[in-house]
Amino acid sequence: MALFYGTAANAQATRTWVSGVGDDVNPCSRTAPCKTFAGAISKTAAGGEINCLDPGGFGAVSITKSMTISCPYTEGGALAGGNGITVNMPADTDVAFIRGLDIFGVNPPTNGIRFINRGTLHIEDTTIRRFNAASSAGVSVAVTGPARLFMNNVTVAENGNAATGGGIVIAPGIGGSIRGQLTNVRARNNANHGLRLDSTNGSIGLNVENSDLSGNTTGISVQGTTNVIQLMVNESSIAMNTSFGINANGGTATMLVGDTSITGNATGVIVAGGASVLSYGDNRLNGNPTVGAASDGTFTGAVVLTK
Repeated sequence: MALFYGTAANAQATRTWVSGVGDDVNPCSRTAPCKTFAGAISKTAAGGEINCLDPGGFGAVSITKSMTISCPYTEGGALAGGNGITVNMPADTDVAFIRGLDIFGVNPPTNGIRFINRGTLHIEDTTIRRFNAASSAGVSVAVTGPARLFMNNVTVAENGNAATGGGIVIAPGIGGSIRGQLTNVRARNNANHGLRLDSTNGSIGLNVENSDLSGNTTGISVQGTTNVIQLMVNESSIAMNTSFGINANGGTATMLVGDTSITGNATGVIVAGGASVLSYGDNRLNGNPTVGAASDGTFTGAVVLTK
């Protein structure tokens, strides 16, 4: 009997709950919710889900297994010094969903979401803001194994500090690689970069669709001097960035741009080091800057379509 009750008490639930008036000593059930994401995660089975019963600030958490944190119907806040949510999954087959959260940096913040190790990460219907210490990023990707990143309906704003960090920074570690899709993502008014890709230690393949990268220092920065970067930007806006709309450097970097407006930036497109920034011929590259001498820059060539 003692063995049975001990096993039942330590069992993990497939679905757990947090509440602004919960307590982490609770079992995290709907009728006895926990107080924080960190308190709930240890009581949530691999592949399970944490939901929010009512509005609250549920704190920072580290995800180390397949799971979902989902609060789309109420305020799921995570005020954090350091990293807001660290995703550190050990297996290529691990999958995490972060959905419907408001992740806000407080002193001293590091990164809103920090994705390391490997696996697949989905970020949906989420706002990440004010991670503004030195080298801080709203979303920082530094995986050391094969990984995938999917972001949909996400706002990343007011992150980074001076010439470091930024909105979304994707720079795999040694042995890492990342493939992914950004859809309806808004990277706005971030210090340094709205979106930065750096393939020094690992390859990157990314598609950006229906997104807005505006008001940053640089809208999109691509650094590819060692491993391959393949970036496609389609039906998007890159506008009002104070230095560059697109800044591409390095002979292993290829960027394809279609049906996109690049306007109001101090310089529209700048290319160096053998990078390729190719146009589908339906972009609007003009008005850089809004006033003063034209500084639109140019694409390096046209995309050659095959049938």
